[in-house]
Amino acid sequence: MQEHHKFDIYGFLSAKRGHGSHKCSEMEIVMDYKGKKILVIIPAYNEAENIVQVVEQMRSVAPWCDYLVVNDGSTDKTPAICEGQGFRYLDLSINMGIGGAVQAGYIYAYKNDYDIAVQMDGDGQHDAAYLENLLEPILADEADVVIGSRFLEKEGFQTSASRRAGINILSALIRITTGKRIRDVTSGFRAVNRMFIEIYSKDYPMDYPEPEAIVAAIMHLGRVREVPVQMRAREGGVSSITFKKSIYYMIKVTLAILICRLSYGVRRGKRQ
Repeated sequence: MQEHHKFDIYGFLSAKRGHGSHKCSEMEIVMDYKGKKILVIIPAYNEAENIVQVVEQMRSVAPWCDYLVVNDGSTDKTPAICEGQGFRYLDLSINMGIGGAVQAGYIYAYKNDYDIAVQMDGDGQHDAAYLENLLEPILADEADVVIGSRFLEKEGFQTSASRRAGINILSALIRITTGKRIRDVTSGFRAVNRMFIEIYSKDYPMDYPEPEAIVAAIMHLGRVREVPVQMRAREGGVSSITFKKSIYYMIKVTLAILICRLSYGVRRGKRQ
C-alpha cells in the first residue's frame, strides 16, 4: 500500500527553522508572472553534478519565478553546493523520498501564499523553457493540474521501450479507474493551482508518487490537462531506478492506484 506523508502544515516548517540549514524560511515573495506568485519546487537527492545547471537555467529562462531546492537528505555535495551558490533551499535532515521532498515544497508554497507551484526535477531532464507552456492553462482557468508530456508530440528524450511499456500500462489503468486518459503519467514536470497546492500540502504519495497524484487530482474533481514538452536525458549522475526497482515500481504503483481510487468511493457531481 502506498504510504502518504501527512503533516501539520505550520508545525512542519517551524520545526525545520531551528536546524540552521533552512535557507528560505524568511524569503520574501517578490516574483510574479501575470499577477501570480509562482514557486518552482526542485527536489534534489544526490544531484551535485546537475543542480547548478538546473537552477541557473531556470533563473535565466524564468526570472519571474521564485524557486526552492528541496535537498532530500543528500549524501553527496548537493547541500554544500546550494549553500555555496547562495541558492534558496530547504535541507531535509533525512531522505524522505521524492514524495516527501515534493510535499515539503507544497507545504512551503501553501504557507507562503503562492498561487501556482511547479515541480521540476533536479536531474536536468526538465527544460525550464517550457514553464510558460505549463502555466498558461492554469492562468487561463482551463486546468487545475497541468502535466508536461513527452508523448503528445513525441519529440526529445522518449525514455526506453521497457519504461514506455510500463507507462502505457499505468496510463491504461488510470483511464479504466477514472475515465480520464493521461499519456505521460510518470512525468514529474507539472504545475498546479492554489487549490491543489493546499490539497497536496496536506496529503501526497510517498514513493513514485506521480501516477497516484493524478488519480487523487481527478477524484478531487480537478481539471487535469497535458501539454507537450521536450525532455532531456539525465545530465549527470545515476538514476535511482534500477531494473529490480522497476519491477517493484510497477507492482507497487498499480496497487496504489487501485487503492487510491477505491478510497475515494464513487465521486459524482461537478466542481464548485
